[in-house]
Amino acid sequence: MNPLQIYRRRIIPPECILLKGDEIIKADDEIIITKWNTIRPKNDFSHGCSCYFLKQGIKVSKFYRPDNSLLYWYCDIVDYALDSAENTLIVTDLLADVIVYPNGSMKVMDLDELAVALDKGLISSSLMSLCLKRLNALLTLIYRDKFDRLQTYLDSLNL
Repeated sequence: MNPLQIYRRRIIPPECILLKGDEIIKADDEIIITKWNTIRPKNDFSHGCSCYFLKQGIKVSKFYRPDNSLLYWYCDIVDYALDSAENTLIVTDLLADVIVYPNGSMKVMDLDELAVALDKGLISSSLMSLCLKRLNALLTLIYRDKFDRLQTYLDSLNL
């Protein structure tokens, strides 16, 4: 069987790219863990690692500065489409994001883009509803001081 290939699909801007540089560290029915370098060079971060929570519809990533210090945790609300025959996973970014900083503060991002996507018919109302439910579940976890339950997957592997 071919190795798993992961694609990142964006709604805004519209694109679907193969994450060919990502190294898959672990993959099972519940999570996929990867290490990666940025696709497009950035000044504030250069590399990181991600944990795809397949059942929860969340991708939690650690973004690192070029000096290997942690910039922040970046949480994407996503949807997954697995093609077992082709061994591909298409990860659709549902636009809503949460950044969790090392000091514990956080910021919810891109809800305006989610509204634009709905207004322009780029996302269905059912997918919008799913996104908001997943965002609420993530925020509830963070507010209850249980974000470490998601962090542990990457931290336990020293990523």
